[in-house]
Amino acid sequence: MTDEFMRTFNSKNPEAWGATFHFPSVRIASGTVKIINSAADLDSFATLAASGWDHSAWAKREIVQCGKTKAHMLTTFVRYRADGSVLSEFDSLYIVEFKNNRWALTARSSFAP
Repeated sequence: MTDEFMRTFNSKNPEAWGATFHFPSVRIASGTVKIINSAADLDSFATLAASGWDHSAWAKREIVQCGKTKAHMLTTFVRYRADGSVLSEFDSLYIVEFKNNRWALTARSSFAP
């Protein structure tokens, strides 16, 4: 599921990316807690692009706790510029759940802005 999350994120298509979430979803970052109710509420790709971002990739994914319907995953993701140089790298905690017959993202806490 996290492969599809990253693939659709890099497609810069909020509807496709939104299909990897369970809504409402929670994002904790930059000292705030954001409730995401739909794909329309997802972060702006334009804001990321303005920072020089072109695409992202996983550097690390490790499931640290897992039950039948929920998993906690430590992640590190890297943001890249179009030339392939590293823009930034951040550690995060992702919570994915099996609901409505599918695994999807329910919450994430990130050191990213």
